[in-house]
Amino acid sequence: MSASCAVTPPSVRTELFSSLSKRPTFPAQTRRPRNRCEISRRHFAVRGIVASGVSVMGTPPSPSSAASQPLQGGERLAFKPEGYNFWEWRGHKIHYVVQGEGMPLVLIHGFGASVFHWRYNIPELAKKYKVYALDLLGFGWSDKALIEYDAMVWTDQVIDFIKEIVKEPSVVVGNSLGGFTALSVAVGLPEQVTGVALLNSAGQFASESRKQDHEAEETVITKFIVKPLKEVFQRVVLGFLFWQAKQPSRIESVLKSVYINAANVDDYLVESISKPATDPNAGEVYYRLMTRFLTNQSRYTLDSVLSKMTCPLLLLWGDLDPWVGPAKAEKIKAFYSNSSLVHLQAGHCPHDEVPEAVNVALLDWLSNVVSKPSSSPDVSEM
Repeated sequence: MSASCAVTPPSVRTELFSSLSKRPTFPAQTRRPRNRCEISRRHFAVRGIVASGVSVMGTPPSPSSAASQPLQGGERLAFKPEGYNFWEWRGHKIHYVVQGEGMPLVLIHGFGASVFHWRYNIPELAKKYKVYALDLLGFGWSDKALIEYDAMVWTDQVIDFIKEIVKEPSVVVGNSLGGFTALSVAVGLPEQVTGVALLNSAGQFASESRKQDHEAEETVITKFIVKPLKEVFQRVVLGFLFWQAKQPSRIESVLKSVYINAANVDDYLVESISKPATDPNAGEVYYRLMTRFLTNQSRYTLDSVLSKMTCPLLLLWGDLDPWVGPAKAEKIKAFYSNSSLVHLQAGHCPHDEVPEAVNVALLDWLSNVVSKPSSSPDVSEM
């Protein structure tokens, strides 16, 4: 697939804040781009299943399609249709990649993606650190388990991965769904997580979630007539959406809707998203994620997690994200004082759209904040 626009050097603005005893309130950035999309959790869920990846769906391109040229001047993780390494967790096969030596970094992909979404980050980061990237259960090359999916399933998975495979204190990095998972892991394993980096993280503050004062009492009609009919209707509708999203042209167009610069929406990316769809359980995983996880997350909020976290936090934010704009990054930064914020001219997946800028900012933060926790970071411009 040809690039639709030229690569433009990203404009990056970095603000670093030292840890304070009280949470301050920071003024709004005068040059901050307007947040174009303050959307509901349900809307994010419905579009997110298709656009962050679609790894639970799709028709694979030809075997040679992943041989497209890498980003100019950047190294790229080799695409392996058979995957890299596998680890058994709770009876399920989990796929992961490991490269480099040094302090461990654990990379967690977003909804529908896989380890291959970190294709331009792993080789560069591995020059200074030992980099792990794993596929969350239900995604990528990991098993499409028929379980009741819950945010804590992936939290438990990553915690056990750090305990059993990494076995050292680590920095956890996550995009979108992987971002909220990274925060939960830091809270669940504080002695092993020395820092967290978020790239356009999923999750909402409690004040943004819809609250219901009283849950309606379930009647006999509701239980035996309404709910079964609702499930049948959901399966029909979601089955159609699943079929529609499987079309290669649809995968490409949706990816381009969240990549402001679509130069990296190439055959490698499409195949890394579509190939896992050949699993016979993919359709059922899609249905369970849509009906039982994505549309029922009110009990998991950013403030409830951030209030328990103690390690340094880096926010790498694509300000042009059509779903999660910079207002969320500013709110997280204001809530959690031990944080650093980098604004990027990118969409929902800055690590793949502007990987050079993400790598530079992450490496700078790792060397100046995480590796030297006693020093106070400076405000800088990139």
